[in-house]
Amino acid sequence: MSDRRALVTGGTGRVGLAIAARLETDGFRVFAAGRKDGDLARPEAARSLVDRVVTELGGLDLLVNAASAGFEPRPVAEVSEEEWDAALGATAKGSFFVTQAAAPHLRESELGLVVMIEDVAAYQPWPSFAPHCAAKAAQAMLTRVFARALAPEIRVCGIAPGPVAVEPQQEERRAGETLLGRIGSPDDVAAAVLYLIEAGFVTGTTLVVDGGRLLT
Repeated sequence: MSDRRALVTGGTGRVGLAIAARLETDGFRVFAAGRKDGDLARPEAARSLVDRVVTELGGLDLLVNAASAGFEPRPVAEVSEEEWDAALGATAKGSFFVTQAAAPHLRESELGLVVMIEDVAAYQPWPSFAPHCAAKAAQAMLTRVFARALAPEIRVCGIAPGPVAVEPQQEERRAGETLLGRIGSPDDVAAAVLYLIEAGFVTGTTLVVDGGRLLT
């Protein structure tokens, strides 16, 4: 895989860092983009980032959309427009415009893969995280929309993590939410990305990595 090139948005967060590190270990050249690399909710910033990555890496084979914002507990009655825009902007709007900009380059690759880092919140209603749930649900739909729009040259898949990046003081409570009785780690998500890289007949669907959280 030494000649393969990847862009990981949200690449400075806990999950994004783990994905970038695992890809590098497996021989990818990786651009791990963080907030300093632009506001991806702005289409021109998304296009600029992709152009920069393609110039620096010499092309693009894999895009991992892991950027997100707005994961703050708030009662529905107290959610502000700014909080709503933050969640939808980075997660849904950013994923859309980065993928849009990356598509012509991914079509030139033998791999040609987009991975959306969704969340089990896309499939469950969490009243204290309404903007986050809505943003992740939109992103999950983009997984399916892009899979149809970009086929057959590009595969588009999702990964929906459960509790994999948990604060230490919350670990016991969050472990109790899963069927396995334990939390996961960002490395579990990174392993799922590697699986999708090799799963050439998989597209338009989401791999749930949640220890059974969706079933509780």
